[in-house]
Amino acid sequence: MTIAVHTQHLVTILGSGEASAEDIDELLTRAPILVAADGGADRALELGHLPHAVIGDFDSLSSDAQQRIPQERLHRIAEQESTDFEKCLRSIDAPLILATGVTGPRIDHALAAFSILARNVGPPCILVGADDIVFSAPKDLALDLPIGSRFSLFPMTEVTGRSKGLRWPIDDLEFAPAGRVGTSNEVTGRVEIELSGSGMLIIVARTALDTVIGAIRR
Repeated sequence: MTIAVHTQHLVTILGSGEASAEDIDELLTRAPILVAADGGADRALELGHLPHAVIGDFDSLSSDAQQRIPQERLHRIAEQESTDFEKCLRSIDAPLILATGVTGPRIDHALAAFSILARNVGPPCILVGADDIVFSAPKDLALDLPIGSRFSLFPMTEVTGRSKGLRWPIDDLEFAPAGRVGTSNEVTGRVEIELSGSGMLIIVARTALDTVIGAIRR
């Protein structure tokens, strides 16, 4: 797939799902390159933002948005085998991506987005929701989070690991999406995670966003 966006800056992906003006402004202060996933471009224009690129199959992009956005910024990918979010990730070369509005109110959209994260499509990506953030854990991760804060792990495939700094250590536990999961754990100190492979999602409070950005970039 052709790379539509190549940058050394962090990128914000905006989907057509729920995302407030405040959410978008907050992400753009950290990731100033705005990429709209299909109909997310209409939301961007509504809030006064001109996307650096629009990527998707354009089944939800309005004709008005297509006329207002320079044609060289429109990247239509017609295939129907992947979601617009996945099309975006595959078309971006950047150090890190923050994504909002890609899960929406629909559970199937959220599950698809989580599956894409677990497969590590494209650059590292953090999904930003109203209260939580979700990202695919690298094999080794260290985070300094507030003592007592929630730390959830959800496996999208079979994986094992070891941990420090969690109330309930994960050492040698066998995780699986239809078996043992690790939700609602609790931080007791500096969190250090080692995993046997990819496919583990980590869910923490949105207030930890800058900490997670720093850890992933390291």
